[in-house]
Amino acid sequence: MDYEDKRLKLAERLKEELNLSDRVYNAIKKVPRHLFVPERYRSEAYVDTPLPIGYGQTISAPHMVAIMCELLDLKEGEKVLEIGTGCGYHAAVTAEIVGKNGLVVSIERIPELAEMAKQNLSALGYDNVHVIVGDGSLGYAEKAPYDKIYVTASAPDVPKPLIEQLRTGGKMVIPLGESYQTLYIVEKEDGIIRKSWGAVRFVLLYGKHGFRNPEE
Repeated sequence: MDYEDKRLKLAERLKEELNLSDRVYNAIKKVPRHLFVPERYRSEAYVDTPLPIGYGQTISAPHMVAIMCELLDLKEGEKVLEIGTGCGYHAAVTAEIVGKNGLVVSIERIPELAEMAKQNLSALGYDNVHVIVGDGSLGYAEKAPYDKIYVTASAPDVPKPLIEQLRTGGKMVIPLGESYQTLYIVEKEDGIIRKSWGAVRFVLLYGKHGFRNPEE
């Protein structure tokens, strides 16, 4: 199967439909999504849809990854916090944009997925992504403050630790809500500015500042 051709066609379609910047377009065009999904789903890797990755989680649809990257206005050399590593695909796209001088710190609550992501990212040479197992709603204070933060699971409200770990002048993108979810852009200036982007559908964020995990 010609994955490269399929990836190029997907990137070109998203660029046209979403008016992508060159930096986001080039990242989507470069990162091999098929290597981040389970083998049985690889034929669907460049269909613009979420796919199961195990443990009740999904890899986000490429258009949503691209939209979140655009909303964050990611730049070369920035330090970014990702909540919800999953299989590592979104982190890889972000790492492409911030470059070797940038850093992506990614938190994943499911150890098996964190290990999968580490292997995927390492195999592709993304040494500017650090994957950590933990409660994403707490963020990762050791590397704060962050220029940008994005959350790939929906929370009941913006977790206070994430606001604290975002630098002044920084930006966060986070979905909020349970049954009905809205994607928000959060900007930290003298105060906190929240702007709604639109309706979305994500898995739920579990943790101290997230939803309660029904399995616990």
